[in-house]
Amino acid sequence: MKIIKIVKSTLCMAILLNIGAASAYSPEESEKMCKKPRFTDFNLPEYKAPSNIETPAEAEFIIKVSAWVDPTTIKLTAKKAPLAFTTESTSTFHKIKAKLPASLNGEFVRLDVSAKAILGCEDKTGWLIKVANQ
Repeated sequence: MKIIKIVKSTLCMAILLNIGAASAYSPEESEKMCKKPRFTDFNLPEYKAPSNIETPAEAEFIIKVSAWVDPTTIKLTAKKAPLAFTTESTSTFHKIKAKLPASLNGEFVRLDVSAKAILGCEDKTGWLIKVANQ
């Protein structure tokens, strides 16, 4: 009889501990589970000292975005103004293609791209370029 009581109380304790561990997810832990978008293969030269390489006027460029991004959430801007782009999607990435507007000739331009992952987290990045005078 005493053994049965010990077994029951041990079993109850194990169940209670297991329930507490299962519901212990915090918002920080769910954020860790979401992979942030990655932006790679930007093909224009960044404007950096000492080389100070300029980008040709009206240049076409690409940016690859990770496959776990919702392509409808991708935003591309030049000098904080929306920039038109096309998206080609594969199973491993989304390729963004765009062209620098003629109005940016001879100017410093900050290109920014942002996107939201399918699981909800988001990220953004950008590059400073100097567009050559045409």
